[in-house]
Amino acid sequence: MWWQYLLIFVGAFLFDVVPFPFPPACSIMVPLQILFGLNPWWVIIIGVAGSIAGRYVLSLYIPMLADKIFKPKKNKEMQFLGKVMSEKGWKSQLLIVAYSLLPLPTTPIFLAGGMARLKPMQIIPAFFVGKFISDAIAVHLGKFASENIDDMISAALSWKSIASLVLGILLICALLFIDWFTLLEKKKLILNFKIWK
Repeated sequence: MWWQYLLIFVGAFLFDVVPFPFPPACSIMVPLQILFGLNPWWVIIIGVAGSIAGRYVLSLYIPMLADKIFKPKKNKEMQFLGKVMSEKGWKSQLLIVAYSLLPLPTTPIFLAGGMARLKPMQIIPAFFVGKFISDAIAVHLGKFASENIDDMISAALSWKSIASLVLGILLICALLFIDWFTLLEKKKLILNFKIWK
């Protein structure tokens, strides 16, 4: 039985360690909980731990990846954005909690934080709060979803899920292609597509 919970941890980790918008970790947690009839609270605790471990690793390797694929100007810009986020204090934390509660990929938060060289602990506590609440809701709704599998499949292909994926991609594009120095210092929106080495 322990290996089933290990699958939950590994699945959540793998879903949240990738540097591009991927379905939320609860999309692996819920089916495994239903399939094996696992205790929902253990699924939530272990799944959230896997998600946090995945996001932690993501935030550690993103700076190295960013140095290899983005121009130095883009990396400095992201570090500037991180400095601004750090100065906002509790407002930034509240924004992370609120964003983590939404059915949107949280990858952009960790890409921005990693590229900005923020310490993972500046993001993870707020992410934990939002993630725990949203995953608890998702896992507890798992029984309802299992009884309505046809509706669940059509929802996965619905305009809402597709819009969520598109919005996640747009947020990453905004993160990468907006000139954040100009936007934050001069309040002027400029796009820069020449960010790759």
